[in-house]
Amino acid sequence: MSELRIERTFPAAPETVFDHLTNTEYLLQWWGPEGISVSEHTLDFSRPGPWNSTMTNAEGAHYKVSGEVVTHDAPHAVEFTWAWHDENDERGHESRVRFEVAPDGNGGTKFTMIHSGLADEESATSHDSGWTSSFGKLERLLG
Repeated sequence: MSELRIERTFPAAPETVFDHLTNTEYLLQWWGPEGISVSEHTLDFSRPGPWNSTMTNAEGAHYKVSGEVVTHDAPHAVEFTWAWHDENDERGHESRVRFEVAPDGNGGTKFTMIHSGLADEESATSHDSGWTSSFGKLERLLG
C-alpha cells in the first residue's frame, strides 16, 4: 500500500478553509483536476455519511468515485473513504483521504491532505497529479 501527503498554506482563516473543504457549494468550485467538471454528485463532507461524484472531462469521459465520510471534526479534520468505480459501476480498491486544517501562526491556514491505502506507487502518482491540480483551483478560490 502507498500513501500520498500534500501540504499547502492558504491565506484564509482555518474556519474558512474548512468550509471550502466540506460544504457542497465550495466543493463544486474546486473538486476535480483542471479541465474536469462535476456532472453528478452527492458531495457533502459537512457530516458523516455516503458521498459520490462523477467527473466528466472535455471529451465526455466519466469518472465516478464514492465513499463515506467517517470523521467530521470541524474545523480541524474531515476523513472519508475513496474508491473509483469501473465501467460496470462496481467500486474498486478502497483507500482513505484525510484533510487536516490548523492555524499557520500568521493568520492563515496550514492544510494537510493524507491519502492512505492507495494500491501502489502508480496509483499514488496518479492521485498526486489530480489532487495537486484540484488544490490549485482551491488556492485560487481562497485567494
